[in-house]
Amino acid sequence: MARNLTLLTDLYELTMMQGYFKTGNNRKVIFDAFYRNNPCDGGYAICCGLEQVIDYIKNLHFTDEDVEYLRGLNIFDEDFLDYLANFHFSGDIYAIPEGTVVFPREPLIKVIAPIMEAQLVETAILTIINHQSLIATKAARVCYAAKGDGIMEFGLRRAQGPDAGIYGARAAVIAGCIGTSNVLTGQLFDVPVKGTHAHSWIMSFEDEYTAFKTYADLYPGACILLVDTYDTLRSGVPNAIKVFTEMREAGVLHKGYGIRLDSGDLAYLTKKARKMLDAAGFTDAVISASSDLDEYLIDSLKAQGAAITSWGVGTNLITSKDNPAFGGVYKLAAVMGDDGHFIPKIKLSENSEKITNPGNKTVYRVYDNEGKIKADLIALVGETYSEDEPLLLFDPIETWKKTLLEPGEYTLREIVVPVFKSGECVYTSPNVMDIRDYCQKEQNTLWDESRRLVNPQEVHVDLSKPLYDVKQELLNSYSLKVR
Repeated sequence: MARNLTLLTDLYELTMMQGYFKTGNNRKVIFDAFYRNNPCDGGYAICCGLEQVIDYIKNLHFTDEDVEYLRGLNIFDEDFLDYLANFHFSGDIYAIPEGTVVFPREPLIKVIAPIMEAQLVETAILTIINHQSLIATKAARVCYAAKGDGIMEFGLRRAQGPDAGIYGARAAVIAGCIGTSNVLTGQLFDVPVKGTHAHSWIMSFEDEYTAFKTYADLYPGACILLVDTYDTLRSGVPNAIKVFTEMREAGVLHKGYGIRLDSGDLAYLTKKARKMLDAAGFTDAVISASSDLDEYLIDSLKAQGAAITSWGVGTNLITSKDNPAFGGVYKLAAVMGDDGHFIPKIKLSENSEKITNPGNKTVYRVYDNEGKIKADLIALVGETYSEDEPLLLFDPIETWKKTLLEPGEYTLREIVVPVFKSGECVYTSPNVMDIRDYCQKEQNTLWDESRRLVNPQEVHVDLSKPLYDVKQELLNSYSLKVR
C-alpha cells in the first residue's frame, strides 16, 4: 500500500538536517536500528515490517505541499527548502528479513547514507519496525501457548487506530496466526480472513434456534455458532446440536462446523460442551473460544484440559497489552573519515546496556548439529569465518565465559541482507504467507527452553574479537577524557 510518509518524522530530524546542510556536514554515516530487551520478558523477538520500510523509502520525497507546509513553520531557510524539494534517498540499507527470530542489540536495520538522509528516515523506520515486531512477537507467544491449535487474530476494533489494526494483523499472521477478521488486511496482503457472527445476530431473532438455523442455511460450509448469548449449556449447545443434526440429516454438514464461546468459565464450559457434542455424534465439531485471551490464559486453560481446538485472540494480541512498546532505537555507529574509511562511533552511558556497539557490523547465526540456535555473533563487515575452523565464542561482558566450537560441531549463516544499494531497492519481499512459513521454521530453530513463557533461557549474542577490541579501545579512550 504505497503512501508518501515523508513528513512522518519528528521535527528534530528536520532541524538537524538543516543544521547539517548549513554547516556543510553531509558525511556518509552508519546508523543501526536495534532493541535492547525482548518484549514480554521473553527469550526472543520476531523481526517484522521490512516490506513497509521498503515502501516508505521508495516513496520518500517532499511534495510541493510538504515544502509549503514546512515553509509556514518559519524555521527553515529557503535554500534548505529548495534542497528538500529535490530530495531523494541515495544510500544503502541492510536488514534482517521479516519473520526472522532476533535478539537484543542486533542491528535489525542498518542505514549507510549521507547523514542528512540517514537522519531523516530514523523516525519512520522505528515506528514501522517497532510496531510490527512487537505484535509479531506477541502473536508468536500466543501461538506457542496454543500448542498447535489454530489462533485467529481479531483485534481490529480494539487496535490503536486503523493502521495498527491493518499492520498488526499482518504481523500476527506472519508470526503464526491462521487468519484474521480484518478484511482490509486480507485484501492488501492476501491472507486468510475468518469470522462467525456476533451476539446481536442471535438477539435479532425471536429465538436462538431460529438464529442458528438461519445462519446454518446461509453458511453451511463455515457454520460456527456462538452459543453463550443466553445459557451456554442449557440453551446454546442443545440448539446448536439440533441444527447440526438437521444439517447432517440433510447431507449438508461439512467440516469446519462447531461452536464458539466468548464468556464464562471456558475450561468448565468447553469440557461439558465437548461431552454433549460427542454424545450426539459430533466428535469432529470445532470448539472455538475467545474472551480476553492471551498466552498466559491459553496456557492455563490448556493445563486445565479445556476442550478448545480454536482460539480467537483480540485485544491482548493486537495491543500487546502487557508490553505495549518494543523499545527499538536508532544509533549512530560510524562516520566516514576524509580517507574514505568509516570511523567507529560509540554512545556511552552509566547504564551498561545502553552502551552501543560501534562500527560497520553484520550478524552471523551459529547453529548446532540439531539445527538449533547456539548463539548469534555480531561481527565487523569484512571479517571472514570458515566452518572448517574452530570458532571461539565469549560473553562480551563476562569474558571468562567461553565456548570453543570445533569444525563439524556448528554451521554459520549471515542473517543480514542488502535491501537498498545506492538508493535502488535490490530486495524482493516475499508474500505474507511465505514469510509466515519461513517464520515457523525460524521459531523451530529455538530450543523450547528459550520459547517458554516464563523465565526463558537466554540466547547469547556475542561480539567477535575484532569488534570487541574496537569497542574496548573506544571505551578506554573516552574514559580517559571524561575522568
